[in-house]
Amino acid sequence: MTLPRRPRTRKPNGRHPHNALTAAFIRNVDQAGRYCDGNGLYLDVQPTGTRSWVQRLVIRGRRHELGLGGFPLVPLKDARALALANRRLARAGGDPLAEKRRAKSMPAFAVAAEEVWNQLRPGWRNAKHHKDWISSLERFAFPRIGKVPVSEVTSGDVIETLRPIWHGRPRTAKRVRQRIGTVMEWAVAMEYRTDNPCDRIGPVLGPQQALVQHMQALPHRDVASAIETVRRSTAPPMVKLAFEFLVLTAARSGEVRGAEWPEIDADARVWTVPADRMKAKREHRVPLSGRVLELLAAVRELGGGNPLVFPSSVGKAIHVDKLPRMLKDLKVEAVPHGFRSSFRDWAAEETDHPREVVEAALAHVVQNKVEAAYRRTDLFERRRRLMEDWARYLARETPTDSRRQPSA
Repeated sequence: MTLPRRPRTRKPNGRHPHNALTAAFIRNVDQAGRYCDGNGLYLDVQPTGTRSWVQRLVIRGRRHELGLGGFPLVPLKDARALALANRRLARAGGDPLAEKRRAKSMPAFAVAAEEVWNQLRPGWRNAKHHKDWISSLERFAFPRIGKVPVSEVTSGDVIETLRPIWHGRPRTAKRVRQRIGTVMEWAVAMEYRTDNPCDRIGPVLGPQQALVQHMQALPHRDVASAIETVRRSTAPPMVKLAFEFLVLTAARSGEVRGAEWPEIDADARVWTVPADRMKAKREHRVPLSGRVLELLAAVRELGGGNPLVFPSSVGKAIHVDKLPRMLKDLKVEAVPHGFRSSFRDWAAEETDHPREVVEAALAHVVQNKVEAAYRRTDLFERRRRLMEDWARYLARETPTDSRRQPSA
């Protein structure tokens, strides 16, 4: 059976055809030309015998031709379904061409992850965190889904990515899952997909061992020994002074390393940490004990005129790894942040200072919203007495005396 050849520039006259072509005709036709099937769908036959599908369609008032693929890779049934879907989309005001362009520009997961990383990192204060964010994906996610378009990443892909580390390295697995989820949320926001495949994987992977890993900390009665060990060490003087300052003020490492002289009021005996360097993003006043003022006097004697209180040998802030490395080299079984825990335990076990005063000294946010709304004071004078007691407690201790001291 042979149908009449149709001109390339004209559609059929009279009634619009509907499912005019047959599978047998498509296989056997040998005359070059375009043959209409309906819904603007044409079989385009080249003189070489190559057959392909073309759809003529009016999209937002303009005529277009869409290539729908070649035969037999795209059979008649699939070509008709695609042509009908395109026509319905165009009649509803949509643009089938935009969908094709979107598919061509679809980024792979690795490309999308790097885009998200570049967008997020200006807001991160911790340089180590911003490096770890992308490196964890490069190590654990990219080998499996790095080249997969973000629109094609499935829950199964995420499960297989996380399965090797889900139970053996639970903390790492949770971070990788969260970071994959962030990339997928970006893809949803960019309209590359409509769902996040990370939302449904928990029940499949199963519960992880609920092991809480606290930061290494010393018993409070051993803190004075640690300070003495650091004093006797060959570490740079500025690093040793910064460490003792950190312990005596119960401050975080980043707050100490970034401290500047304009923040220090020696006469009022207060250190005001600006909000942008605080975890809670709120300004925090730290009362300075007599021993802390002695440390600051020693720092000034080192000279240099640097605006930083504790500059490194090159004039910049002490590197984030400097204090932890020093403690590790000296075999002090704690990390800098752990001395806040030592301070907290001492205050609870050895003093009668109220809990809210101790929490304020640690710059912890009041979790109860009602209580937070009514508390307008930072309990500064009461915290001053607390920090003086802490300094006196550490001065009483010696490297060989581990006996519990009576409360002040």
